[in-house]
Amino acid sequence: MISLKKSAKSFTNAWFGLVWALKTQNNFRLHFLLALTAVALGFILNISVFEFLIIATFITLGLVIEMINTAIEKTNDAITTDWRQEIKLAKDVSAGAMLVFSICSLISAGIIFLPKIYNLIISWL
Repeated sequence: MISLKKSAKSFTNAWFGLVWALKTQNNFRLHFLLALTAVALGFILNISVFEFLIIATFITLGLVIEMINTAIEKTNDAITTDWRQEIKLAKDVSAGAMLVFSICSLISAGIIFLPKIYNLIISWL
């Protein structure tokens, strides 16, 4: 049987984690700010519903990957604060995952937004 009390506690913990990431993690705040910018730009440039879905998916995945990266870093720091090659590699690989995703997101955003920005500029001239 599903326990509403346990579900509520899980939701509260998850909400706390999200708020903590937003308050304390610079990269998460940067991604959040870029996400808001992308949404605003989408409205300004009148992108299609499908394009909004793509942008929303990239925003969601980016924030999730950033939070997983932070969780990996914090978990490893809890194991030991001594320098260890294995922990460095875990942190580097998780940060690398975020880098790969960020590059892909930037390219995808360019494909969606740049033609519309170009058309807007041409229409002004």
